[in-house]
Amino acid sequence: MRLAQLPEEFKNAQPILTKLESAGYEAYFVGGSVRDTILGKPIHDVDIATSAYPQEVKALFKRTVDTGIEHGTVMVLDHGNGYETTTFRTESGYQDYRRPDEVTFVRQLADDLKRRDFTINALALKQDGTVVDLFHGLDDLAAKIIRAVGDPEARFGEDALRMMRAVRFASQLNFTIEPQTQKAIKDHAPLLSKIAVERIHEEFVKMMIGPAAQRGLSLMIQTKLADYCPGFIGHTIDLSTIATLPHLQMTDEVEVWTLVALHLGLSYQDTVEFLQVWKTANHIIKAVVMALHLTYAQQYHRVKPRLLFDLDPGTIRAGTNVARYSGYGPEDPNQWLEVYDKLPIRNTRELAITGKDLIQGLGMTPGPAIGQTLDQLVDTVLAGEVKNDHAALVAQVIEQQKSANASE
Repeated sequence: MRLAQLPEEFKNAQPILTKLESAGYEAYFVGGSVRDTILGKPIHDVDIATSAYPQEVKALFKRTVDTGIEHGTVMVLDHGNGYETTTFRTESGYQDYRRPDEVTFVRQLADDLKRRDFTINALALKQDGTVVDLFHGLDDLAAKIIRAVGDPEARFGEDALRMMRAVRFASQLNFTIEPQTQKAIKDHAPLLSKIAVERIHEEFVKMMIGPAAQRGLSLMIQTKLADYCPGFIGHTIDLSTIATLPHLQMTDEVEVWTLVALHLGLSYQDTVEFLQVWKTANHIIKAVVMALHLTYAQQYHRVKPRLLFDLDPGTIRAGTNVARYSGYGPEDPNQWLEVYDKLPIRNTRELAITGKDLIQGLGMTPGPAIGQTLDQLVDTVLAGEVKNDHAALVAQVIEQQKSANASE
């Protein structure tokens, strides 16, 4: 197969291949960018594989960075772009089920490609557009199949994270997993416990954001991978429910974890602890809990202006989408955003009175009462009982003070 037209990303990197080839070395574009180009998808990182050893690469180019030189990778800097250029290599001894104990640099492309995970990722592309396909990856792309290169048992024993990559690709590409490859995943599922949670986290989120997330999650359940993910044991039915949602199309990590927390029936505190185990970033945890508040409120028809005030557009969108995926959100996905946009104030900074005003203008004593008073004023403004006007709010506080003194 020969591609008639290369994407601009490859054209920009062609000088790197030309220089390597002019020096007598082989050089190819490899990896996901080749796969996605053939599928007509946008490409991101452009990776280069070469027969040149790292020191030989560095001798050819003026600007390089040793990003992973022990594994043969040198970043070549060219016109503001960086291209990871990796020497053909073989690997052996995966004691941690993730990274090789030993890497050997080789001169043959075939030796390099046969160590890769799946046939659709074991494609190489010459700069003239010729595709090198030694493992029938083009056939598998056409048939929409994910198949391990060579022996799947060996591939997953080498790197257990490849099992999560398989279900992630099933979701992202809407492909099926070849039966022997799927069986090997199920056989090796316990090895997932050897992998750092952060790496599982990354693959899981990518899988759930994919266009066929239901397929990916179903495969995780079928192969028992889900049993070796933090907090999923005992929740097969809950996860299966997510996998059967008909209109699932999540856009970001906040939606992913809000949906999971909802269907696992987690409280707000449980959600925090669950996501901490998943090594989730603190700002994501905070956003998920906020979105979960809106999701539960929709479930019980208790969405009030004050709740929306306490959120932000991103978490409102996430909470609304998750409710809609689950079958009870508003028909209009922008409904709560429109209500939010019409709020008289959208944060405490917009309140026309401050704690300083209460202390200096009204003689209130610094302390918790200041925060409580401001909070009450927010409620009255949101309810439309008082305009967000400084004089009106001062009058409201004075009235509240009179009422409090009278009750004493």
